Amino acid sequence: MLALKLLLVPAFLLLISLAGRRWGPAVAGWLAGLPVLTGPILFLLTLEHGREFTAAAATVSLSAVSGAVAFIVTYARVCARRSPALSLLAGLSVWCCAALLLTRLPPSNPVSLGLALLALVVAPKLFPRISAPVLTARLPKWELPLRMLAGAAITLAVTTLAAAIGPSWSGMFAVFPVITIVLSVFSHRASGPAFTATMLRAMIWGLYALAGFCFALAVLLPQQGVAVSFLAAIAVTVAAQWALKSRLHRH
Repeated sequence: MLALKLLLVPAFLLLISLAGRRWGPAVAGWLAGLPVLTGPILFLLTLEHGREFTAAAATVSLSAVSGAVAFIVTYARVCARRSPALSLLAGLSVWCCAALLLTRLPPSNPVSLGLALLALVVAPKLFPRISAPVLTARLPKWELPLRMLAGAAITLAVTTLAAAIGPSWSGMFAVFPVITIVLSVFSHRASGPAFTATMLRAMIWGLYALAGFCFALAVLLPQQGVAVSFLAAIAVTVAAQWALKSRLHRH
């Protein structure tokens, strides 16, 4: 499982980076909504702690989608005038505040779903207007390996921490914006704020799939087997991504 965690996220970062180079930032952002980190973490928690523990964690992960949205919106607004480092600091500060509030909520699937959907619906209205042209810069040869290494390092830190704490913070860290951080910082530095904001805006639509994945696990794991629950959650993810792909051309 350690090898899976260290290989899956870097490989996905490579694919997203190449997709962004080939089809633009909107497609890269949309793909980033897939539960590439959240899925393995929750599956590992199920194997180690059982279905009830993971169901509780998935409920928090569902509400944590709103924390991921808060990071995305903050970074998108700050990056227009500030450096990647300051944009990241602002985004992480907002995420930490959101995480502290969300982990204090009593576990409730309806409340968590409501918070996630509210954040996803409101977020597009909070994005800055993009007036500059969206430019895709040619990446130096060393940048893709560096993105993958950064993704592996953050993934290892987050998953190690998640395994050592209870279901509430485990669920919160399962949705920690690892892929978003790596893509935002590197894209901001390489291609500028317009490219980055366009990518982050598309991530909002991708996060509907992540919310569907977490909700399916939170509801099904207490009643169904592990295989049925995860297969159903994956099916919900694919259906959500397919249904919302048309949004990429409208926004």
